[in-house]
Amino acid sequence: MTAINADKIKVSPFYHKDTGTWSYVVTDSATQVCAIIDPVLDFDLPSGQAHYQSAKSLIEYVEQHQLKLEWILETHAHADHLTAAQHIKQTLGGKIVIGAGIKDVQQHFATTLNLDLPVDGSQFDILMHKGDTLALGESHFVAHPTPGHTDDSMSYEVEGNIFIGDTFFHPDLGTARCDFPGGSAEKLFNSLQFLTSFPEDFNLWLCHDYPDGRDAVARTTVAEQKNNIHFQKSGGNPQAYTELRNERDSTLNVPRLIYPSLQVNIRAGLFPDSESNGRKYLKLPFSVE
Repeated sequence: MTAINADKIKVSPFYHKDTGTWSYVVTDSATQVCAIIDPVLDFDLPSGQAHYQSAKSLIEYVEQHQLKLEWILETHAHADHLTAAQHIKQTLGGKIVIGAGIKDVQQHFATTLNLDLPVDGSQFDILMHKGDTLALGESHFVAHPTPGHTDDSMSYEVEGNIFIGDTFFHPDLGTARCDFPGGSAEKLFNSLQFLTSFPEDFNLWLCHDYPDGRDAVARTTVAEQKNNIHFQKSGGNPQAYTELRNERDSTLNVPRLIYPSLQVNIRAGLFPDSESNGRKYLKLPFSVE
């Protein structure tokens, strides 16, 4: 998708077709300082092979435009793709940032998957709270907690643009699921109401799009999301929305990459240590019924 130039910043979207994920390079035009948001690690589940082609596109863009990377922002610990944050940090520098609610997500999945890791968020460089800011050259990001999909969900506002993670999807697709641990349709409704309280011409940048018969879309607006299909169906009523969302979630399959994704993403993109045979392993829980 073509980059969008605002008065003070430039937003360059990158689409990862396999997981339907949008990543972004956000650049302060005056200083050429940039941030990368939600970078994706390519991962083939049957073979267990990971590679960095998607991350390479982001790295090459930063290098070709002679940008200085300050931040690698995660909107949350994703359950549908692995993050390339560590690879980008090791290649370009920058600090990895996520919402402080990651500690609750770490606690749950460390217990569920029997992982031996700190659950204090220390794998990340910065944990963001409501209203915290990050300088981006002459601009700055403002952190807005937008829970509902997960407890650590954070949206980042800069110069009339908000990177909204898994909250709204494209207006014709609806909104994010809320059936993960810590998820809440009631909380998500409040987050959606908060996002649509911004001026109607604010850009809302999606974390995902799953087009069917149309091109993938990265950018919507507050005005467009006020007509989101789930808002329309619920009539803007919180109870009706909660019932709609919970009913929808009860029909959804577990995400294809949920277990490898979470084991890597709650570690800020770090892989588990190698075992005695020199190989790394990711766990897959199972049960017999």
